[in-house]
Order: sequence, then C-alpha cells, then structure tokens
Amino acid sequence: MFFGNWIIENLNSALETWNEKLAEIWSLLTQDPATFRGGGIWQVMLTINDALKAIGYGLLVLFFAVGVVKTFSSVSELKRPEPAFKLFIRFILAKAAVDYGLDLMLSLFAIVQGMVSTIISNSGMTEAAGSSLPQEIIYKIEDVGFLDSIPLWAVTLLGNLFITVLSFVMILTVYARIFRLYMYTAIAPVPLSTFAGEPTSSIGRNFLRSYAGVCLEGAIIALACIIFSVMASSPPAVDPNVEAVTAVWSYIGELGASVSTGKKPVRGFMWNSAIGMAAA
Repeated sequence: MFFGNWIIENLNSALETWNEKLAEIWSLLTQDPATFRGGGIWQVMLTINDALKAIGYGLLVLFFAVGVVKTFSSVSELKRPEPAFKLFIRFILAKAAVDYGLDLMLSLFAIVQGMVSTIISNSGMTEAAGSSLPQEIIYKIEDVGFLDSIPLWAVTLLGNLFITVLSFVMILTVYARIFRLYMYTAIAPVPLSTFAGEPTSSIGRNFLRSYAGVCLEGAIIALACIIFSVMASSPPAVDPNVEAVTAVWSYIGELGASVSTGKKPVRGFMWNSAIGMAAA
C-alpha cells in the first residue's frame, strides 16, 4: 500500500546514500596519499619534510648533548669505551632516523594499506554489492495498515537520519586520516631527532606509536563499515511471525546500535593519535 511504499522508499533512500558514501570510503582508504588530488599536497609535504631536516639535525646535536649531561655525572665516565660506544651508536641511529625515517613510515603505511585492501577484498563489499533493505522487512512493511504506519514513519525518519549522519561522519573521518598522514609526513624529522637523547627519546616513540595508530585507523574504519553494511542487509534477530511494527522497530534499533558502537573505536583511534601527535 502507499504508506508502506513510502516507508520502504525512505529506508532505501538512506541505504542508497550509505552505498554511495561507502564506495567513496573504499576509494579513499585504498588510495596512496602520494596520488591524492593529483599528488600536489604530497609534494608540498615532502618539501616541508626536507626543509625540517636541517632543523632536525640541529636538534639532534642538542638532544644528544642533553642526553650526555643527563646520563653522565662526570667527564671521567665518558672515558670508558662502553658508554662512549653506546652514545656513538645512539647518535648514529638517531641520525639514520632523521635521514630515513620517512622511508620507514612509508613502509609501515604500505603494510597497513595491504591489510586494508585484504579486509575489503575478502569482505565481498564492493561498489556493486552495497547494502539493501532485507526482503523480510519489505514484506512486513507492505502489510502495515494506516494506523500502524504512523509510528513507523517516525522510526523510519530516525533510521534515515542515523544512516545519513553515519555516512558523513565516516567520510569526514577518512579525510581527517589523510590530513593527519600529511601532517605526520611533514613534521617527521623534528620528533625523530629526539631519539638522540635518552631523556627525550619518549617523544620519538610516542610519535611513531601515534603514526601507527593513524595508519591502523584505516583498518578500523573498513571493519566498522563492513559490520554496518552486513547488519543493514540482514533481517532483524526477531521472530518472523511478529507484527510488522515490532520487526521494523527491531531493525532500526539494531542499525542505531551499530551506528553508536561503530563510531566508538574509530573515535578512540583518532583520540589516541591526536594525543600522541601533541606529545611529539
């Protein structure tokens, strides 16, 4: 009937919006930052990275001197070969981190991108296989009378709002991840130079740890999208003999729950990454 068709069209419209955004999310998650928007932003970040290496070398010497002063109480301790050799090795490794840190970060990013591609390809979620309204729900809605359709209108509008908001939240999260990858690339020489001194090395470790969190955030986003898409295409976990209102309420409720729980791990990774970057 007309009312049932309006409810179905409303839910299908929300799922179509989700499918469109999901295809864009897959494209962004699997895209190399070096090719994003033609690669112009990446080239600017590399230029900044090269310029900050000079500052990184200066800080390298400063942090090394601070580490020597903090670690050794007298000059006589430096005359022993073991401590002097350890300091020499630390300085060499710290310089290598400034010189080749970007290559290490790109290798880590490539590994995580392989994980993301594997997750997406094995999930079966492609542009041609998006989410769709379960047939059981369609049958239930088509049998709804006028009075029963009134509360379903409100529930459907709420579900449409949930799905639409989730779509844009995920898109913004993916774009934010790309921007943070650019920022980490640009400032890398400065926090990596802190490895030259033992007291300041925690800054470099926090920087690498938070960068790894940003990379892994792509896998978390992919998993959250996959879980929501599968749940949206599955009938609710209720008795098929129940009334249509109960079945649709359960379906919308499960979608709302997946929206709430799906955003929590993504926000957690973003928050931890932001803390690590601020510490760096």
